[in-house]
Amino acid sequence: MILTQIFINTGMNMGIIPITGITLPFVSYGGSSVLSLCLSFGLLWAIRGR
Repeated sequence: MILTQIFINTGMNMGIIPITGITLPFVSYGGSSVLSLCLSFGLLWAIRGR
């Protein structure tokens, strides 16, 4: 998920991919983006811990 967002964001900056509203993970300011990434990492760590 994170690699896809990074690839799309760098492609938009280089002009290869059309501009969309995807934020750069943990760098771009966006409340819902940061919240969803933190929740997904929390779930992964909880699954890994068990």
